[in-house]
Amino acid sequence: MKNGTPTRLLALGAAALVFPALAHAHSGHALVYDCASGLAHPFHGWDHLLAMVAVGFWAMQLGGRARWMVPAAFVGVMTCAAVVGARGAAWPGLEPVIATSVLVFGLLIVTAARLPLTLGVALVSVFAASHGFAHGAEIPANAGASSYAAGFALATVALHALGLGIGHLALRGPRLLPRVLGAACAAAGAVLLLA
Repeated sequence: MKNGTPTRLLALGAAALVFPALAHAHSGHALVYDCASGLAHPFHGWDHLLAMVAVGFWAMQLGGRARWMVPAAFVGVMTCAAVVGARGAAWPGLEPVIATSVLVFGLLIVTAARLPLTLGVALVSVFAASHGFAHGAEIPANAGASSYAAGFALATVALHALGLGIGHLALRGPRLLPRVLGAACAAAGAVLLLA
């Protein structure tokens, strides 16, 4: 990676955090669920936010092709699952699966697990399906579905980029830092499971 890349990734992630708030800064207008609403959606729940950043972080730990393949698999599977969720299909026990994803991604970071790339992509894809299904099921009836979906897909890409940037910086810092961050993520997942 070039020296300026981590800074650009963090800037992209920060912009993604700020943009949804700016998009809804003007009051007095009828609420329309569009791309901006989709961009804001992943920021409404800690479970989605933490999981998406953790995927980027773990991908950075894996290195090589995993840095783009793991996040790309997440976004692709999540988007396909959102279509299924938007059509009214049921997924019993969905919330515990999403909370488990936060726990598992945190544990993968703590242990710096080096799964084979195909297994890592498969694991991330299972959890991506749960997040996508939930996003799709939550698309409001008065939404422009494709615009809304594009928004939450872009927000997910930005959160993965933020995770990649944090991972890059953490891996250059004290050796304990990635474990501390992973443990915090895993603890948040455990709390979400118990809630």
